[in-house]
Amino acid sequence: MKITSMTTYAVPPRWLFLKIETDEGVVGWGEPVLEGRAASVAAAVEELSDYLIGQDPRRIEEHWTVLYRSGFYRGGGIHMSALAGIDQALWDIKGKALGVPVHELLGGRVRDRIKVYSWIGGDRPAETAAQAKAAVERGFSAIKMNGPEELQYLDSRDKVEQVVANVAAVREAVGPDIGIGVDFHGRVHRPMARVLLDALAPYHLMFVEEPVLSEHVDGIADVLRNSATPIALGERLYSRWDFKNVITSGVVDIIQPDLSHAGGITEVRKIAAMAEAYDIAVAPHCPLGPIALAACLQLDAVAYNAVIQEQSLGIHYNTSNDLLDYLVDPTVFAYEAGSVAIPQGPGLGIEVDEDYVRERAAEGHRWRNPVWRHADGSFAEW
Repeated sequence: MKITSMTTYAVPPRWLFLKIETDEGVVGWGEPVLEGRAASVAAAVEELSDYLIGQDPRRIEEHWTVLYRSGFYRGGGIHMSALAGIDQALWDIKGKALGVPVHELLGGRVRDRIKVYSWIGGDRPAETAAQAKAAVERGFSAIKMNGPEELQYLDSRDKVEQVVANVAAVREAVGPDIGIGVDFHGRVHRPMARVLLDALAPYHLMFVEEPVLSEHVDGIADVLRNSATPIALGERLYSRWDFKNVITSGVVDIIQPDLSHAGGITEVRKIAAMAEAYDIAVAPHCPLGPIALAACLQLDAVAYNAVIQEQSLGIHYNTSNDLLDYLVDPTVFAYEAGSVAIPQGPGLGIEVDEDYVRERAAEGHRWRNPVWRHADGSFAEW
C-alpha cells in the first residue's frame, strides 16, 4: 500500500481536516490544527507530504520518527499539530485496512465507555449556574467553566470575589456530587493564582486547569503540590519531552495532552504511559472537531489512567458548525449518563461526510482568539 495524496480542508468553525488517500482505495482522516494557526499547520502538513507521498502508511512508528527527527528543528505547536493529524490519519488507514478499531491495534480496550464533561459559559463566564443545571439535566455529571477574566499580577479583591461567586452559584445549582472543573486558562500570574486556589478550595472542585502557564509552574510548585484541589494542565505542551519535567515535578495531578497538538495517538500513548508511572491521571484536551474526539476516544480506550474526556458539543466557539455536523452517523458520539461509548468501527470509528466537508471548506475560516487588554492598556492573557 502506498500513500498517493494528502489534502487539507479548513472548515468552520475553526478546524482543519486532513484526508490521506492510498493506491488501494483506503482513506484516512486526521485533524491537524492549532487553534488560530490553521493555515500555518496546513502548510506544515504540505511540507511533510514530500516525505510521505509514496510511503507505506502502515509503518506509523517509522513515519512518526522520521517526521519528528529528520527536520533538525523539531517540536512546538505548528510542527507537532501537523504531525498529530498525520498520525491520526495513518492509524485510521491501518485500522480500516485490517477491519478493526485503532484500540484493537493498541492492545485492546480496558474500558467500554468514558466520562465526558460539558463546557458552560464562555470566555467571560455568565449565567453559568443556569447552564450548569441544564447540562446536568441533559445527563452530564461533570462540567467545566472558565474562572477569571483578565487578572493583573496583583489585582483587586472584587475580581476574586466574582470568580468565587460564579463557582459558588454553580455548586449550589448542581449540588455536591457533580464534578466542576474551573479553567484559569493561563490568565493568572503567580501571586493571584495562590489567592484564587485558596479561595476556591471550599467548593471541592474536580480540578483547576492551567492555574498558571506551564512555563511558570516551577515558580509556584510548592503551592500546586500542596493544593487540596487537583491540578490539571498540558494543552500547551507538545511532546513527551515537554511533559517530562511537569510529570516528574509533582505539581500536576491530571495531564491534558491534546491529540491534535501533541503528536497524535502515537505520542500521547507514550505521554499517558509516562504519567501512569507517576500515578497521574490523563484527561485529553479536545475543544475541537469529531476526528480529534474520535482519536481521543481510541487513546482513552487503552490508557488505564484516562479519567474523563473533554468534548466540544455546544461549546461557545462552535457558532456556524458544531461537533456532529461533519459525520455521516452522529450517533457514534451518543452521550448517555454522562459518558460516551468507545467507537467500535474500523480505524478511528467514524465516517466523515466528505461532501459536507468540501461544501464547508469552500467557506473556510480565519478564526483568531481575542486580544484582551488590562485597564491600563497592557496586554492581558486570554
